[in-house]
Amino acid sequence: MTRRMIIPLLIGLLGGAILISLGVWQLNRLAWKEAVLADIDARIADAPVSLPATPNPQADRYLPVTATGRFTGEQLDVLVSRKQIGPGVRVVEVFETTDGRRILVDRGFVPQDARSAPRLSGAATVEGNLHWPDEVDGFTPTPDATTGLWFARDVAAMAAALDTEATFIVARKPTGGEIEPMPVDSSGIPNDHMNYAITWFSLAAVWLGMTAYLLWRIRQRTV
Repeated sequence: MTRRMIIPLLIGLLGGAILISLGVWQLNRLAWKEAVLADIDARIADAPVSLPATPNPQADRYLPVTATGRFTGEQLDVLVSRKQIGPGVRVVEVFETTDGRRILVDRGFVPQDARSAPRLSGAATVEGNLHWPDEVDGFTPTPDATTGLWFARDVAAMAAALDTEATFIVARKPTGGEIEPMPVDSSGIPNDHMNYAITWFSLAAVWLGMTAYLLWRIRQRTV
């Protein structure tokens, strides 16, 4: 091996080692994320407890709860689309508990062509999961005042609009009428670590391949 090959070889090996280590790190992150998602799924499926007096958006996220009271008929519709079904809305309605609290309940999905159909309200027992969805970003349109349509579940804004506390239950069982529950699950939580790992390993392969080609070119010039 000539001196001209030593530095490119060292740079190539160092760069390849760094890229491979990043890929391994992403695989470790993948295992960690899968464990976190498994814990979330287990928490979501737990037996419901009574609605906490002051739910905490961090500590009580996904907590299964049950509440008894009545739907008041005060509603908001949130635009959503479902695979193999098409567009529709999530029905978010005010629920007044037996002890007088006004909270929000995501009752579930109604297809677009059934949006104008009457919806049953009144006395009910709700079983679902506490949730504070993070769906709003800088590109989210403001609610349409004409149609009453919202484009994301913004718990604080919805609570202000309907004069409720910022407590949000996503129903996991039917709450009456033709509204189909859309329960909370972990499918919406990003888990791209495998893709990142593949990217780093691919870059490592390209880097090492380019290093080998460069060393071959240097050798050809010296013979």
